[in-house]
Amino acid sequence: MSDDLLYQKYLNGDQAAGDELMLRYGDSLTAYLDAFLHNVQDAEDLMIDCFTVILVNKPRIAEGCFRAYLFKMARNMANRLWRVRLRRKEFSLDENLIETLPAYDETSPEAIFHRNERSAVLQKCLNRIAPQYREALWLVYMMDLRYADAAMVLGCGTKRVENLLSNGKARLRLELEKEGITHADI
Repeated sequence: MSDDLLYQKYLNGDQAAGDELMLRYGDSLTAYLDAFLHNVQDAEDLMIDCFTVILVNKPRIAEGCFRAYLFKMARNMANRLWRVRLRRKEFSLDENLIETLPAYDETSPEAIFHRNERSAVLQKCLNRIAPQYREALWLVYMMDLRYADAAMVLGCGTKRVENLLSNGKARLRLELEKEGITHADI
């Protein structure tokens, strides 16, 4: 069932539809917030606050934009929390968030070792590139947001998102090459 349909059902009084939306995006939103805050408890609190605002205030959300609206709200709440605490941290990805492509036999010790090694190298390389590239890559490729939705979350235009992704992939490719990973290995 689509996000739009679930949200519409919730607006019409179906509490289970709101619960389904929370189950669908709760973990990924918490991970996104944790990347900003570097504190899982604060991330979980803000995730609950985001859903509370949406499910209590019932804002009008454009069709196909529920996920983008949710992530943008979460980003704004995280920024407000930063201002309250008078500190500013860069966006970074938790090591556990990144999983690489599965090996041929995922259960063999060799496959597990290689997957973990690739994941560690990818994490190290991602942490070397600029935070705005890292965040754009994460939103589009890990969270599977459309360019327009990522632009809404980042507060910029789709052309800027395209540029961030293009430059981010180029920088990530250079960092991976420094680690001895070529395009064929990715």
